Amino acid sequence: MPFSWMPRVIAGEREGPKDFPQLKNDTFLRAARGEEIEHVPVWCMRQAGRYLPEFRESRAGKDFFETCQSPEACCELTLQPLRRFPFDAAIIFSDILVVPQAMGMDVQMVAGKGPTFPEPLKEPEDLQRLQVKVDTAKELGYVFRAITLTRHKIEGKVPLIGFSGAPWTLMSYMIEGGGSNTHSKAKRWLYQHPEASHMLLKMLTDVIVEYLLGQVAAGAQALQVFESHAGILGPAEFKEFSLPYLRDIARRVKDKLKEAGQDVPMIVFAKDAHYALEELSQSNYEVVGLDWTIDPLSARERTGGKVSLQGNMDPCALYAPKERISDIVKKMLEGFGTRGYIANLGHGVYPDMTPENIGAFVEAVHQHSKQMIKQI
Repeated sequence: MPFSWMPRVIAGEREGPKDFPQLKNDTFLRAARGEEIEHVPVWCMRQAGRYLPEFRESRAGKDFFETCQSPEACCELTLQPLRRFPFDAAIIFSDILVVPQAMGMDVQMVAGKGPTFPEPLKEPEDLQRLQVKVDTAKELGYVFRAITLTRHKIEGKVPLIGFSGAPWTLMSYMIEGGGSNTHSKAKRWLYQHPEASHMLLKMLTDVIVEYLLGQVAAGAQALQVFESHAGILGPAEFKEFSLPYLRDIARRVKDKLKEAGQDVPMIVFAKDAHYALEELSQSNYEVVGLDWTIDPLSARERTGGKVSLQGNMDPCALYAPKERISDIVKKMLEGFGTRGYIANLGHGVYPDMTPENIGAFVEAVHQHSKQMIKQI
């Protein structure tokens, strides 16, 4: 069980998930809860990524999932962007596909192709290959150890976010065998094998709940659930095969944390699910993450002040000159307002982006939001 989990001692880690340095900048956590802030907090999905020369140097010649399984490597990669930019939060370096791995599936990162499952799920009987009861402390303990180590090494500078992929997104990878434009193999299951689909989604949900609780026990101060493939579903399919499981995850994690006297904000990021904004804002998450295809003012109106919002600058805006980035950020802030808002991109940072422009984005968020708050 996650709450009885204690990390084994690893090189450079003398303490377990206690006695963490005091948090010095809690702006991100306050914004997640809709509280008063001095400036709008900002972080970026994939802020630890290939756009950083030091990231490429650290990762050179190393297998991706071997890196994910090294707490020291994950800690270093998580901290790298904080040395360059005044981000208000860090997200642990890992991957959503560690969950299918923990359930017994082979996943490889193939150069030029991305994540690949040599033996994807093809028919419902293939579910028998999966490990139903997953001991997350054993199978995913390396993530917990990375979180604990990073919490110590981050020295209270900013909060640390843990995360997981959502059930539908993981299911689609497990059936497609990798990335896909149409996701037709996975969607075929929804129409031909709805019962088996729900069985798989429930299995994934059970593992994800334990995994997220384990991350909090290890030191994560916030959690994000990535429903990256939400947009491939229509509204009816989303309401049947995604939303109930997203809600179940938040409810079960929060109920368990409440028993332990803990309160950790949760973010749901369902990319391209604009049709479900109202439902997502009533799903037990404090924060709803948005992609760039949603108008900030419209998102505020449709969520009715029930949740904080996160996002949603088009990542490609980072190719613009710095002055233009500043203008785009100002307009975005005006649309969202400064209360109950976390600035981010509408998706992750791309590998060919320049670090200087990420810096310009962060600076613009801080500068413009401070001025706006002063004028209130």
